[in-house]
Amino acid sequence: MQLVLSTFTGIGMLDDGFKKNGFCVVSAGDIITNQPIQDFNGILGKFDGIIGGSPCQGFSIVNRSRNQNTESIELFLQFARIVIECQPKWFLLENVPQVPDIIVDGYHVQRFNLNPFDIGFSQNRNRTFQFGSKEGLLLELPPVRKYNGQKQNCALACEGRKAERRNFDDFCKLQGFSGPPLLESFHKAAKYKAVGNGVHLGVSNVIARAIKNATESQSRTIFNTKTCPCGCGRALQGKQKSANNTCRKRLSVRKLSELTSLNSHQV
Repeated sequence: MQLVLSTFTGIGMLDDGFKKNGFCVVSAGDIITNQPIQDFNGILGKFDGIIGGSPCQGFSIVNRSRNQNTESIELFLQFARIVIECQPKWFLLENVPQVPDIIVDGYHVQRFNLNPFDIGFSQNRNRTFQFGSKEGLLLELPPVRKYNGQKQNCALACEGRKAERRNFDDFCKLQGFSGPPLLESFHKAAKYKAVGNGVHLGVSNVIARAIKNATESQSRTIFNTKTCPCGCGRALQGKQKSANNTCRKRLSVRKLSELTSLNSHQV
């Protein structure tokens, strides 16, 4: 059984997928429990993996300010510090697509996006993951299986402060819960914030399974394998230029946007 250190644990939504896939998960603490990450000192050689979603507000397009950006960068660097101090076999960092690349000496990093809508859930919530591995492992992500129904907007942490908000049960279901978690000491807005800040439970399960397969399989995919240029991080086979139809559409839209931007500057 692999021992995993959880950072920025929140209410354990990223942890949930790892626990369900047979990992033993321990927490470095969280601001929710008055255990700031700055107070945690890494232990060398004790952990197989380190996971966490550092605060994203300063990187987010929706909610960006100079102060939030400074804090987000500082906590992003705290995650890197703990990886350096602990030297696990692998790490996983979750954040918004605008997050900087994490660079840690001795680790190959696979950066990819994963949206719950693309793996059969209703919520449209694109998130970026960075998987670092000393062995240069490459995660094999599941094929796209879009939700067969109406796409739902992101379950944002700020929704609890809005007058027109989805009820809490529906909000939790959007994040993959079968029913609302027990957060008895939290007031209403804090409940929305805690759930909205977490990783969708279906996404955490898919990624944990991919890490389990990559780290425990006898036939491992190594980092020199080409990955899809659209940002999904999926491995390409043979002469493939993109992983699937969704990737091709994404690349086409990006190319059109770049051409439009170039033409507007020329004018």
